[in-house]
Amino acid sequence: MTVQEPPGATAYRLTPPPAWQPRTDPVPLLPDAEPYRVLGTDAVSGADPELLRTLYAQLVRGRRFNTQATALTKQGRLAVYPSSTGQEACEVAAALALEERDWLFPSYRDTLAAVARGMDPVQVLTLLRGDWHTGYDPREHRTAPLSTPLATQLPHAVGLAHAARLKGDDVVALAMVGDGGTSEGDFHEALNFAAVWRAPVVFLVQNNGFAISVPLAKQTAAPSLAHKAVGYGMPGRLVDGNDAPAVHQVLSAAVARARSGGGPTLIEAVTYRIEAHTNADDATRYRVDSEVETWREHDPIRLLERELTERGLLDEDGIRAAAEAAEAMAADLRARMNAEAELDPMDLFAHVFAERTDQLREQSEQLRSELDAEGETR
Repeated sequence: MTVQEPPGATAYRLTPPPAWQPRTDPVPLLPDAEPYRVLGTDAVSGADPELLRTLYAQLVRGRRFNTQATALTKQGRLAVYPSSTGQEACEVAAALALEERDWLFPSYRDTLAAVARGMDPVQVLTLLRGDWHTGYDPREHRTAPLSTPLATQLPHAVGLAHAARLKGDDVVALAMVGDGGTSEGDFHEALNFAAVWRAPVVFLVQNNGFAISVPLAKQTAAPSLAHKAVGYGMPGRLVDGNDAPAVHQVLSAAVARARSGGGPTLIEAVTYRIEAHTNADDATRYRVDSEVETWREHDPIRLLERELTERGLLDEDGIRAAAEAAEAMAADLRARMNAEAELDPMDLFAHVFAERTDQLREQSEQLRSELDAEGETR
């Protein structure tokens, strides 16, 4: 029996032409099968010795920053702290791969990236202290506020990068996100728009194994997070996130590509979160100690220190100097964070609208009268 198609049905049938080809060859966009490495390979011989020493000093400083911030949380000086211990190579490389004119879009865990970019550690930690939504001027430092909602900073990075290109500004945006953030819609929207607009933006995914307690295997069935890039028409790169010079090299190449008009790149850095998600998390409920200890053997500081000493680029004096500089930073941070902050409750109304609404004026006047009354009764 012959089935008759309704009138006009053939007009809606989509049949590709015989010579149909994909708009973009997907093969060059695919990441390597194994994470790219520099340490312990022939590639390290071409690395700049001064850069390697700088990376080492910054890693040591970053580790001390993490331990000091964690201690401040236990002392009640911070409300919460999401440590990046074990991920310092990603944090430091992200900061050093950018020019001063470029923009960094960090997540809540990327405090170290902001510090490594030269920002005041106290200002960086202000959000986590609970004093302000951000403690620094984003325009001055070309660093967006630390983003606590997952992945919402990624579309912002794309928008800024696209706007900069339209204005003719030589600016690249680097957006940082965790593996958990790749499960958010903002991640996919950002990648799609970035690729369509060929925006000068680099996406760095720090795959530390867990979205709080959810392992990566329960988030995605993709071969790697870097493979997600091909679906949007951009290259994906896979790198050992604990190999500082490798991360720096891959990021620098992606930044240069974006700056020259080549469009966005998605980079997955495979690393591990040594500490709990935050001080409020009990990581022993979802992972075993032996797993953590295995990753401690792949510690970014240990890997780079061993390479540098074997190559004669670092000696005991250099190791001691890096440790002493880090300790001086921690002592200054500790002293200033232990000082009680002078906060004005009226600042609640200072940065809501350019012109206060009637409701805000009413609330402001009410608070002022309550403060004045409280002062009179003391």
